[in-house]
Amino acid sequence: MTFPDPYALIDLETTGANPVIDRITEIAILRFEGGELVGRLETLVNPARPIPDYIQRLIGITDDMVAGAPRFEALADSVRAILEGAVFVAHNARFDYGFIRNEYARLSQSFDAPVLCTVKLSRALFPEHHRHGLDALIARHGLTCDARHRAMGDVEVLRQFLDMARIRFNAKALSTACERAMKLAPRPRTLPEGVLEGLPDAAGVYVFFGDGDAPLYVGRSPSLRARVLEHFAASDRAGKQAELADKTRRVEWHETAGELSAMLLEAELLASLRPTHNRLAQGDDDVFGLKVVVRRRRPPSLQRIPLAGSDPLGWADVHGTFRNRKESDHVLRELAAAYMLCPRRLGIESAGSGPCQAYRNKRCAGVCAGRESPEAHDDRLLGALTSVSLKPWPWPGAVAFVEHSEHAQRSAWHVFDRWCHLGTASDASGFEALCANLPPRRFDLDRYRMMQRWLANPDHLALAMPLRVANGSLPTRGDFVDGSECGAQT
Repeated sequence: MTFPDPYALIDLETTGANPVIDRITEIAILRFEGGELVGRLETLVNPARPIPDYIQRLIGITDDMVAGAPRFEALADSVRAILEGAVFVAHNARFDYGFIRNEYARLSQSFDAPVLCTVKLSRALFPEHHRHGLDALIARHGLTCDARHRAMGDVEVLRQFLDMARIRFNAKALSTACERAMKLAPRPRTLPEGVLEGLPDAAGVYVFFGDGDAPLYVGRSPSLRARVLEHFAASDRAGKQAELADKTRRVEWHETAGELSAMLLEAELLASLRPTHNRLAQGDDDVFGLKVVVRRRRPPSLQRIPLAGSDPLGWADVHGTFRNRKESDHVLRELAAAYMLCPRRLGIESAGSGPCQAYRNKRCAGVCAGRESPEAHDDRLLGALTSVSLKPWPWPGAVAFVEHSEHAQRSAWHVFDRWCHLGTASDASGFEALCANLPPRRFDLDRYRMMQRWLANPDHLALAMPLRVANGSLPTRGDFVDGSECGAQT
């Protein structure tokens, strides 16, 4: 036989992509022996939990449809009987296999079967193509599907694909391709079956948990699947990546509407979870800037101004944003060397009698030795501090950044003003409500640095949707520059 015998084509619809926490909503199985169809099972399944709205819209299976359907425990014997002794064949097969294994595990039963993935089979047979998803196979090979994203509709597509492969390839080529498609890729032994296969190729944030559900690591990526698999691809090597992969017991992920949404969620999770394998910033409570005290005769001439939670619009003559004294001293030492400033007057060298050490080494213009007036020194200091001042906000007031993900069926409206995140809405009506009652600006150093990096990309800068600002006040509902409604998208 060119294909394993017997084999069962299977497809599942589910409440989500994580086989540990999500549940099956529909099962379709076709069993073949000797190349002939000998068994068929198709049924809705009551997942005993609500189906997310975006899943209902995508799949078409609603809570009402599954309310009267049997739960998996009532179907377990029938499913096991039709799969008994057969090769488990599915598209992205470890995903479906993981769901089946986890459903049996909840019943304190085991389930094992050899697995053939038709994604891998397509790659082996058609290596010249890059896309091997079910939609790509339908378009490439002229397959038909009466009910895409329904279990039996997708199983029938797989049946057509295998029939087409039998015609186009000889027995040896098919046998070789099947061997490759059944070969298991290296995977972490610590994770449940199907978890990694459920990862979407979409933007989002992921979290690794260890023993006792302790948070280990938070990360983000424009492709959750690629980035998380990259972590575990290092598990057979020495080093921190291998150590992290070995400690991971659970993976949680959150799809987002886009990159900015992922950055904001990552910052939020880092602050709340404090994972042990991330390099974490200190809290923002002690963030400060520097202000030159004009005409002060005795050093230091700089005063630390608390910034955390304050409104940047009121930062007159404040320079720099620093999390701690170490950060500010490092910057001041660099400025002192570049501008012949006095470390003692800057407060980074303890007071003493006579000229400072930098003056003795000819790196200070001599305010400490009476060779320069404090006013002249501080004028030069003010000029030097402009290089570390808060970056100008590119717009006259608040702006919105709109993101939308077709894959995740999610949208996000992020509102910022003077580098402060004022809020996020998930739909147009929520955005209108946010615009109607914007909170006060409260500075957060992590958000400021994050937005600086993100807006350094001109493409991101062009996404801004400015809101009209009158007399410096925050925008209100409907106050768009172009006169459009608050919920409008650019």
